Amino acid sequence: MEDNLQEQNKLPELKLDAKQAQGFISFFKTLPNDPRAVRLFDRRDYYTAHGDNAMFIAKTYYHTTTAMRQLGTASNGVSSVSVSKSMFETIARDLLLERTDHTLELYEGSGSNWRLTKSGTPGNLGSFEDILFANNEMQDSPVIVALCPNFRENECVVGMGYVDLTKRILGLAEFLDDGQFTNVESALVALGCKECLLPTEGGKSIQSKTLLDALSRCGVLLTERKKTEFKSRDLVQDLGRLVKGSIEPVRDLISSFEYASWALGGLLSYAELLADESNYGNYTIRRYNLDSFMRLDSAAMRALNVLESKTDANKNFSLFGLMNRTCTAGMGKRLLNRWLKQPLLDVNEINCRLDLVHAFVEDTALRQDLRQHLKRISDIERLMHTLEKKRATLQHVVKLYQSSIRFPYIRSALERYDGQYSTLIKDKYLDPFEHWTDDDHLNKFVGLVEASVDLDQLENGEYMISSGYDPKLSALKDERDAVEKQIHNLHKQIANDLDLPIDKALKLDKGTQFGHVFRITKKEEPKVRKKLTTHFIVLETRKDGVKFTNTKLKKLGDQYQKLLEEYTSCQKELVVRVVQTAASFHEVFESLAGILSELDVLLSFADLATSCPTPYTRPDITPSDEGDIILEGSRHPCVEAQDGVNFIPNDCRLIRGKSWFQIITGPNMGGKSTFIRQVGVNILMAQVGSFVPCDKANISVRDCIFARVGAGDCQLRGVSTFMQEMLETASILKGATDKSLVIIDELGRGTSTYDGFGLAWAICEHLVEVTRAPTLFATHFHELTALAHDNSDHEPQRQSLLGVENYHVSAHIDSTSRKLTMLYKVEPGACDQSFGIHVAEFANFPESVVSLAREKAAELENFSPVSVISNDSREELGSKRKRKCGPDEMSSGAVRANKFLQDFSALPLEEMNLKQALQHVNKLRSDFEKDAADCRWLQQFF
Repeated sequence: MEDNLQEQNKLPELKLDAKQAQGFISFFKTLPNDPRAVRLFDRRDYYTAHGDNAMFIAKTYYHTTTAMRQLGTASNGVSSVSVSKSMFETIARDLLLERTDHTLELYEGSGSNWRLTKSGTPGNLGSFEDILFANNEMQDSPVIVALCPNFRENECVVGMGYVDLTKRILGLAEFLDDGQFTNVESALVALGCKECLLPTEGGKSIQSKTLLDALSRCGVLLTERKKTEFKSRDLVQDLGRLVKGSIEPVRDLISSFEYASWALGGLLSYAELLADESNYGNYTIRRYNLDSFMRLDSAAMRALNVLESKTDANKNFSLFGLMNRTCTAGMGKRLLNRWLKQPLLDVNEINCRLDLVHAFVEDTALRQDLRQHLKRISDIERLMHTLEKKRATLQHVVKLYQSSIRFPYIRSALERYDGQYSTLIKDKYLDPFEHWTDDDHLNKFVGLVEASVDLDQLENGEYMISSGYDPKLSALKDERDAVEKQIHNLHKQIANDLDLPIDKALKLDKGTQFGHVFRITKKEEPKVRKKLTTHFIVLETRKDGVKFTNTKLKKLGDQYQKLLEEYTSCQKELVVRVVQTAASFHEVFESLAGILSELDVLLSFADLATSCPTPYTRPDITPSDEGDIILEGSRHPCVEAQDGVNFIPNDCRLIRGKSWFQIITGPNMGGKSTFIRQVGVNILMAQVGSFVPCDKANISVRDCIFARVGAGDCQLRGVSTFMQEMLETASILKGATDKSLVIIDELGRGTSTYDGFGLAWAICEHLVEVTRAPTLFATHFHELTALAHDNSDHEPQRQSLLGVENYHVSAHIDSTSRKLTMLYKVEPGACDQSFGIHVAEFANFPESVVSLAREKAAELENFSPVSVISNDSREELGSKRKRKCGPDEMSSGAVRANKFLQDFSALPLEEMNLKQALQHVNKLRSDFEKDAADCRWLQQFF
């Protein structure tokens, strides 16, 4: 806030005379209305924003409207705000990299003549890249996605196209989706989509509104385009110009899609890829398969804190921040970001990454050596992107060269490894290194730079072509040096003629105004005044001395200046040639960048695994239809990394047919949420290829992680807390399979107790009997623990199918002081009591409120069992309150009540008269009352 106030105090002054102001206002009012666009106007030394944009910038970035000024007269004026160059960079970074609700436009000009020179969106950073990443690493590659939804009854066929403008990749996919668009959401998350194109619809249907909600949950900028732009006509021909290689594979790929080709056509039109000739022959195209990676929706990404958030107190709050120990300048970060959004499903691929991490964990010297070398590697991907876009200078080529000369050191370090994974390292890294760094590839580039660039001048910060690289340049340098020598000889001669010590009294200056001149101090001037007036031309007399020249020096100076201009022009031509030649090595550098960034991320995993106070362990991975999920001594990696936290590890045993569905009860702040999240985080880390914070881990691969954790209102989308909860749960019920992992925390709290409990029970039964996914269900509805006892009453075959078990987080209450102590251990069995009032005491509620709460709770509570029922035995612990019936009675009573309702609904009442109907109903009631005689839970209904 203080920085913003200081910035406001230094606001540039908006200096426009009445004529300029009127001219600008007339132009500004001709601009089309676009509520998404933030328009800034370049005034050379500062920028300005006007109208609604001025209000937005004042409130969002200056946090006050006092920064605003009025431009023009009151009747015809516009509100304005001035923006310094540093604030402009802040605004650009926020709008294009952080937010996803605005586009940015920059205009240049004066008076009433202004033109749009730069425009950018979160998906297409465009010409703002140089501003955004001048002093910051590029942490993510933005992707634009285009969708063509074709709605049918209860389902939708979605055609999807996407483009990664940084890595120059095009992709297509076509898939069936449900009413909640779970596949669209997981695809947007996996691709890291920042902007989504949709065909414009006249009237918004219910399905399209649901799709817009899915885009909103992913934080994606929606851009609507005319339906006519989504066409596949001439698409193959256009792709033939963009995609490297033969046209035939491209034609075959496009012909296998219907709606996806329309989406890709709309995308090419929007991104204007064909307008930039540097794109020709540089793109690759691929089919995107939704089943290639673990699917993660936006709710799971938030629940597991996978990526960084503005609200994070430190970098270890997110999984990305914790795991990001990469050394390269940006490449490793971007790959880690992508890996975390795309965990693997193939057991062999996961084990391949784990083998490499294992090698680096075991060999400390190798790990440290490689990381030291990687710290000196520039962002090769960004440098090549700049070269291909023809925006590069010789400095970019030199940075590539400086990275290239580190490769032999990396290669030799890998060659020294002789451990159990030496064959894998040879196949993954050494063989590709050998291929791409030979004399036909990288060494050729190194030779080009060493021959063409004057490397000795780098220490002076000068990037120049070596004079020996080109005969013409060499001749010009020789001529220039010869003239410069003559000038220095003349300097000595004049010093002798004037009898002044050279450099001390008579100096030779060179400036832009006069070129080469002599200068003496005012103190020395009287001694030579006579000669100055007769033999020289006095140019200027100032405090620092007298500047003068003669015809010979002027002639030599002009000659030197002409040769310097020719030399500089020749330098520029050669720089263009060298940069163009360097750009032709893009395949070499793309391949090497891929190897180095992968190496960087795996070394980062190894460094994390070994540097934690309690080292991580390698997980054993099994296919999704085999094995169980067993985490012994598991910890939450982000929580244990916080200062002052002494984390208590817990075991998790999700065993098929036995404890595949776990109901976890216990007090608030007791660790339920942390426990269920850490299981999800551990599985995600394992499938990314990292070691995990456990003593021992066996993990059956999961194809998806579904999470319903926490609740937050979404008023901007007109969605309440409870509605958001239900939407997320609907996605789970429709999308989860027996190969998924489901994490649910506190479901049903957003409505009445009875409705909430009913929904929670029904959702549990569906997950247990229909979905059959391993599930961790944390709840305060102690009644749900009866599911485990209901399970135990079924026949053995069904019991093994269900596999429901109760667990609780333990806490201790001192019998005299009633003080609550959290133990943070997850133990078998249901929790025997609620601790909400004790937590209220922690929060320093008034004693009168706490006492009344105890009285009311005692009146209402009559449902829970007397005992804590563990999986192996039932141990009477004595309850703080009297309870009327146990879970077995509740379960059997519910079954009998359900039978009564079914019998009643089956009565053919429309075929009966009143007397017959009453007889049948009375008989059903009589039978029901007899059965209720032995069930206290049923007796409450009579």
